[in-house]
Amino acid sequence: MSPSPVYLDHAATTPVRAEVLEAMLPYLGPEAFGNPSSAHGFGRRARAGVEQARRQIAEALGGGAEPGDVVFTSGGTEADNLAVLGAALAAQSRGTSMRVVVTASEHKAVLAAAEEVERLGGSSHVVPTGTDGLIDFAELDRGLEEGPAVVSVMWVNNETGVVQPVDAVAERCENRGVVFHTDAVQAVGKLPVSLARFRSVMLTISGHKIGAPKGVGALIVRGPSPSAVHPLVHGGGQQSGVRPGTENVAGIVGLGRAVELAVAEQGEEGRRLGTLRDDLAGRLASEIPDLTILAEGSPRAPHILNVAVPGTDSEAMLMHLDLAGVAASSGSACSTGSVEPSHVLSAMNVPRPLAVAALRFSFGHASTPDDVARAAHAVPPCVAKVRRLAGVLGRG
Repeated sequence: MSPSPVYLDHAATTPVRAEVLEAMLPYLGPEAFGNPSSAHGFGRRARAGVEQARRQIAEALGGGAEPGDVVFTSGGTEADNLAVLGAALAAQSRGTSMRVVVTASEHKAVLAAAEEVERLGGSSHVVPTGTDGLIDFAELDRGLEEGPAVVSVMWVNNETGVVQPVDAVAERCENRGVVFHTDAVQAVGKLPVSLARFRSVMLTISGHKIGAPKGVGALIVRGPSPSAVHPLVHGGGQQSGVRPGTENVAGIVGLGRAVELAVAEQGEEGRRLGTLRDDLAGRLASEIPDLTILAEGSPRAPHILNVAVPGTDSEAMLMHLDLAGVAASSGSACSTGSVEPSHVLSAMNVPRPLAVAALRFSFGHASTPDDVARAAHAVPPCVAKVRRLAGVLGRG
């Protein structure tokens, strides 16, 4: 029997943890399946599960948020849109600037929301990053001078693992009276995440990155009143009207438990994942001398390793790795038959030959040293195959 595949794509999604599934099951069965808006016992039991999850999340994030600050969504993408587009629309309704500030390396959910702001008649200011992936503070200050409705800066980049100095960004925003939003999807459970030190902030989390199911996330709205974000969904009064609709009770319960576990385990787990990442990086570098570790000198979260090998391309590498039993990913996109570099690496001015060859290995709760050993064994032969094929095609 062949060994099970090695899964090193936890930044994309994670398996549901057993503890999370156990917490969810009662809300999928006959006792607590009710609509949480219903007044009868079935509904009250469902509502109790939702409120417990609010408390778990608020407490886990450093006690800086109240349970009522937690707005449940369908995931990180919706939460990012609600923060960025919702803040711009709220500003428009108040008669103030419908302007947003984002960084060039944000998740596409934030960048697309900023583009939608422009389509609706507002404007956006895109702050560049340096070759280290870190925000340009001088350009951020220029953006703040324009009086935006919200500034959005990703806490941990999902491709490179680069950690932005969110404390300093939040302080600048607070001094200007501007609401700060951070996509913390890749930060929760990997770094200490606390809202206690922020007075006016919105923060995005997503369940399926930390062992909860897909299709559930949250936007924590701390400091500004709920009217600071305009709803994007209409009809129904749930969640103070900020995000109406019948709640995904089982998913919300799972999210609450997953956040609780991730934050409780963060210190030890962060060290363990960092060891796995560095072990894989060292093994690959010893076997592939011209391998480049992207953003190596920058502050990085412990669970993401992005490498590039000249003479390869990420799509071909991922195909061969999959055949070898290793699941990884890249930020590149296949367009009209050619591989295009990710917008994150382009923003960092990574040379194109490296950017189109980038591979992301990401670790999670289920990752083991054996996964690292097997991946390190599989990558060099795949590099050799892809380079040989590239040479043959090039001569043809």
